[in-house]
Amino acid sequence: MTEGGVRAPQRAARSRLLEHVARAGLVGYALIHLLVAWLALQLGWGTPGLVTPAESTDSAGALALLAATPLGNVLLWVLAGALAGLCLWQAVEVLRHHHRLPPPGRERRAALVQVVKTVGTAALYGYLAVAAVRQALGLVQPPAEDREAVRGVLSWPAGQELVVGVAAVVVGIGLYHVRKGLRSDFLGEIDLRTVAPALCRLTHRFAQVGFVLKGVALVLVGGIVGWAAATFDPARATGLDGALRAVAGEPYGRWLLVVVATGLASFAVYLLARARHPVG
Repeated sequence: MTEGGVRAPQRAARSRLLEHVARAGLVGYALIHLLVAWLALQLGWGTPGLVTPAESTDSAGALALLAATPLGNVLLWVLAGALAGLCLWQAVEVLRHHHRLPPPGRERRAALVQVVKTVGTAALYGYLAVAAVRQALGLVQPPAEDREAVRGVLSWPAGQELVVGVAAVVVGIGLYHVRKGLRSDFLGEIDLRTVAPALCRLTHRFAQVGFVLKGVALVLVGGIVGWAAATFDPARATGLDGALRAVAGEPYGRWLLVVVATGLASFAVYLLARARHPVG
């Protein structure tokens, strides 16, 4: 990369506008977590029929809830713009910190792992931004069509192996979240030096609980999706929604949904803290 190409990400990273948009994106991402937590609680403990088979207990369901509010479409477009800014911010971070890889060895491997994680995070934010736009435009697929799509993938020559592989990746991401929470590796992402000690400790604990329980939820999703793919059951191989519905049908399901909802809400606290007290 040329010197001018290196300086461009540096300038973008210092952009106040990008910083504010990224903060708004983190707040929007926290809102999605809170709404999914609410849907999970309603699935297990709410009014019968409130969360129906036609609705999703996942980010799609959260966006649908947002769309049903009086200013739904406006909020969805704002959320889409904020999440797109968050996606751009992550892309800039890759160019800013990894425009030149270290020599072959441990440092290069660590840098490549960080690049993969950051690119994956950017892709997630971009996906959510597109999903918000599709929800605003009324282009959302009903869950039944998602199940048909999964059935189509499973019918491919190596479809089952592909879905099982994706499920294994999700389990790996979940275990990474658990490890990150237990080791408090997220503290390097929040600047809490100006926060009162008591509030700092509370935020730390909420973030720990959020990472660990969100990780457990991801492991649960990956496990159920992998098993569903192995047994050719598309109804359960549809991500978080299918996993939570499978859990809800078990004797202990209600309480496990409470655990999932607690983890998602606690993770939202971490996101809000990161938006309010970013590092750098």
